[in-house]
Amino acid sequence: MAANGRVRTAAPQATSKNNFVCQPYIVASMNIRLSTIIIYAKDMHRSAQFYSTHFGYETSGEINEGLIELHPSSGGADILIHQAAKSLKLGSAAIKLSFSVSDVQAFVDSAMLGGLAFGAIHQANGYAFANTKDPDGNSISVSSRIFRQ
Repeated sequence: MAANGRVRTAAPQATSKNNFVCQPYIVASMNIRLSTIIIYAKDMHRSAQFYSTHFGYETSGEINEGLIELHPSSGGADILIHQAAKSLKLGSAAIKLSFSVSDVQAFVDSAMLGGLAFGAIHQANGYAFANTKDPDGNSISVSSRIFRQ
């Protein structure tokens, strides 16, 4: 641990031209996974309803400690909806949420019936994906990438 209390990691060591392996000092024995995504929203309830309606997340809709919690019905990361500061420019972050679905066309067709439009379905290296945006302009995709054979 560094003098400032932060955990230090070793410098990445190149194993080949574009393949890096980080050698952590302390975190090697920890079980680390992405478990929660925080989304900043102008209208917290509208965003919670969006992810609940279109992606099957479960929520009470109650604001606790300034957050609305959403839990996936079929595994994956939780979502916390946080009130966005008025100065925050929404939809401009360099990040995209990608939801895995086995049949992109069926999901897009079903979403359309529920009022969520996606762009064109793209084919790439044995899988499909399509893109849309949430109510605050955050990029979202549905992808069959993990199901490709």
